[in-house]
Amino acid sequence: MKKEIRNVDEKRGIVQVTIADERWYLRDSKDEITGLPIIQHVPSVTWISGSYPKGIPFYKWLAEKGWDESEAIKQAAGNKGSKIHLAIGDILSGKEVRIDSKYINKGTGQEEELTLEECDAILSFKSWFDSVKPKTITWEYTVFSNKYGYAGTVDYICEIEGEVWIVDFKTGQYIWPEYELQISAYKQTIANAENHIQNLDVSGIKLAVLQLGYRRNKNMYKFTEIDDKFKLFLAARQIWENEHGEEKPSKKDYPIILSPALVTEDIVFESSKDEKKEEVKETVKNLRKKLNENKQRTIA
Repeated sequence: MKKEIRNVDEKRGIVQVTIADERWYLRDSKDEITGLPIIQHVPSVTWISGSYPKGIPFYKWLAEKGWDESEAIKQAAGNKGSKIHLAIGDILSGKEVRIDSKYINKGTGQEEELTLEECDAILSFKSWFDSVKPKTITWEYTVFSNKYGYAGTVDYICEIEGEVWIVDFKTGQYIWPEYELQISAYKQTIANAENHIQNLDVSGIKLAVLQLGYRRNKNMYKFTEIDDKFKLFLAARQIWENEHGEEKPSKKDYPIILSPALVTEDIVFESSKDEKKEEVKETVKNLRKKLNENKQRTIA
């Protein structure tokens, strides 16, 4: 079990904590009654949206693949998506991204070069960007809603032909219902001014999913406008509350070493015959004494 802690917005003091299937956002706040400082925690948009029924196509896919294989596929897709997001962030920052550029694989925690599939997805983003020529407003922007009790990270906000768009990047071949709920939740907390972006006209924000590495057309990408489905997100929020409402970010600390290895003398004792154990123990004791004496001479 791995705990990942990311400082996603240093200026506003927002931290993202991921533990297994849980994802929380935390920030410093004040108790409304006592006025004392507290740490406010809310679930992520993606975690809440995952509570919404996924539909028959998903369950058919799950039945076909089986639980273990489907979990492995989702994990691999998540690792791939994370690397692609990092590369897109570099592109939007004006950095060079090469075929041999290295990015962190969240599954292994190690830097690794881009795969050919990941390169195709990045090239498809560049193709879309050069064709559409969006005016970048911000990316990887964290939203936090006090009113509704959730937080999340918006992939991209831009202006296209005078219209403001919130765009969610996906690397899969399908747009599942929960994707529509996610991006609708992002819009709500920006449109209601809980998360203010300077000089942003929130009156007519549009929503879209940009599928990268899309294999069903020659462009290798698909830009799909999404209807606002915030009411359905609130329904998913109620389902999440029913299942997880009493939960809080786990405070349980797991030791790095779950089961320590036997030290040398323990191994010797285990393998020695009973009559030899005392003899071996005395030998180890004498060796330690000599080592300590040598250390003291060295220090002196």
